[in-house]
Amino acid sequence: MTMPRPEHPRPQMMRENWTNLNGEWNFYIDYGNSGKDRKLYQKKEFPEKIIVPFCPESSLSGIGQVDFMPAVWYEKNLMLKKELYGNRVLLHFGAVDYRCSVWVNGKTVGEHCGGYSSFMFDITDFLEEGENSLVVCAQDDVRCGLQPRGKQSPDYFSTGCNYTRVTGIWQTVWLEYVPENYICSVQYYPNIADGTLTVKAQVQGAGVLKAKAFYEGRACGCVQAQSTGRTVMVTVPLAETHLWEPGHGRLYDLELRFGQDCVKSYFGMREIRIDGEKVLINGKSVFQRLVLDQGYYPDGIYTAPSEEALERDIRISQEAGYNGARLHQKIFEPRYLYCCDRLGYLVWEEHGCWGLDYSRPEALAAFLPEWMEILERDFNHPAIIGWCPFNETWDYEGRKQEESLLKVVYQATKLFDSTRPCIDTSGSYHVVTDIYDLHDYEQNPELLAEHYASFKAGGELRDTHPERQTPVKGVPVFVSEYGGIRWDTRSAQERDWGYGETPKTKEEFLERYRRLTDVFLDNPRMFGFCYTQLYDVEQEVNGLYTYEREAKFDMRIFREINGRKAAAEE
Repeated sequence: MTMPRPEHPRPQMMRENWTNLNGEWNFYIDYGNSGKDRKLYQKKEFPEKIIVPFCPESSLSGIGQVDFMPAVWYEKNLMLKKELYGNRVLLHFGAVDYRCSVWVNGKTVGEHCGGYSSFMFDITDFLEEGENSLVVCAQDDVRCGLQPRGKQSPDYFSTGCNYTRVTGIWQTVWLEYVPENYICSVQYYPNIADGTLTVKAQVQGAGVLKAKAFYEGRACGCVQAQSTGRTVMVTVPLAETHLWEPGHGRLYDLELRFGQDCVKSYFGMREIRIDGEKVLINGKSVFQRLVLDQGYYPDGIYTAPSEEALERDIRISQEAGYNGARLHQKIFEPRYLYCCDRLGYLVWEEHGCWGLDYSRPEALAAFLPEWMEILERDFNHPAIIGWCPFNETWDYEGRKQEESLLKVVYQATKLFDSTRPCIDTSGSYHVVTDIYDLHDYEQNPELLAEHYASFKAGGELRDTHPERQTPVKGVPVFVSEYGGIRWDTRSAQERDWGYGETPKTKEEFLERYRRLTDVFLDNPRMFGFCYTQLYDVEQEVNGLYTYEREAKFDMRIFREINGRKAAAEE
């Protein structure tokens, strides 16, 4: 069997010594959620087989079970190479939805909560030379109110803009072998004016941290510093400065050494700054022509079948004239972000927060730890130009959001990362934010233009939810969801969903798209737009491409519409 998703899952933290655990695992669906009581972690065989890293709801997993699964179990036999025994052995999970418990040889290794963030366990002390049993249990309840689920449907069927659920392992699982003293994590701080990169590393043990930078194979900077453990910082002076910008990745390679540990990484020289109502990239006002991308795949659901499929989504977006995307209600995998970094593709990272009861104080404990793990994992990607922890925090069973929740998460985000803007809750209902964004699905171009005519002329911004939020003055503004025009290439189906009435002809669709988009391109006080959406997802048919990524229209038309100079551009 060919190894599914064989590439290294974290291109910014690559070690030569690693083992990909994707492929066939033993599997069991625990409908009664009683497996822990029955001590299934001591069981060597489960009755079914599953292909990891694909979720059991997907066809690529070989299971294809789409009903609710309160708990699922995995088991895999590990053969530990004798020459590796004595190193630290780290077990990594790209993502497991939702509450994950891990056992090695029947002994508890640890637990993790959060369906979108990556995590790791040091399993060295649980291993035996030769054969070892790895057991994983994932418990999942998208209807509990204290579990962010994103667009996973809380009903049996996918309906509207909620889709097939995802349970259990859905990103790569791998082993990594490190020496006793090793690099735990790194953060990169580029300084364009000085032509330097500061590296902040968390390390295990004492030693010397060495950093070497390369551009297109040419050595262009080297520095080292002694550390007694924990945190060490070095600043690499660069002999060449090449800026990362939209359409041009211009990535540097970076080699980090700490004693016997060697990590291969990369970085981009890119800075984000807010100047009044403008968002500046490397000091320049760049109009953000964004499209909504939800990261769903017909055969893999949350998981792309290949790295080529990840890159293709960026390419088809660029072919339609977009320079970036809002990654909507899902945390995308690092390999996708690496493709964005390489291709110079702007992205806003947004948590899959739907399903969380924002009115409950306990929501903070259910949300913040995972969000901080996400920030730490993805901090170094130059393609990420902003954070968005929440989206449309609607009332939950008639109860309004606890505003302190949004405020605390915003403050924690800014404390961790002061280099990027943060939108507290996209569209509605803002509490404290660096950027004021709105969602507006008005289908009539004349009415949409009226919504922002006063703002365009220097007046007040018309808000779509004035009863719950007051626009913040003097900050950047854009409409981060609009359009959503229905166009179904399949035969009519009752469950097809989109915004507004379906245009009668392709010509009518294109004219509506053009005129809606012109509203934002012609507004000198808007720094960008985000169209809904890049491709269809299941029954939602407002994509420019089908769910299978087939173009519905001639993309040259959208490239021409989107690409003309905006009033806000320099």
